[in-house]
Amino acid sequence: MLTDEQLHQLFYKKKSGIHGSGLFARDKIKQGDYMGEYDGPIVNDNDSHVLWVEKYEDVWVGRDGKNLLRYLNHSTKPHAEFVGFELYAVRSIKPDEEITIDYGEEP
Repeated sequence: MLTDEQLHQLFYKKKSGIHGSGLFARDKIKQGDYMGEYDGPIVNDNDSHVLWVEKYEDVWVGRDGKNLLRYLNHSTKPHAEFVGFELYAVRSIKPDEEITIDYGEEP
């Protein structure tokens, strides 16, 4: 897992053209690069920054994001995706480009 300091070296938060605040790349990120882990306490209730991951068949775990990755916005053409709570680039990302993920069926 990357520390908050390491995440701040890779990304920054600013006003998004998609929604509210977004997460932006400081430098180029290559396809397949590890981008960090969605970190925060385990929760049982949904909220605006909760990421749900299917841990086992029909067993879901939610984390209330407390690091920079909580500012990822939705796109149907995402730049990154989660494998568990770990984020990876699915395509190359340019400096100052907003990083998005696909929230799934019900964004």
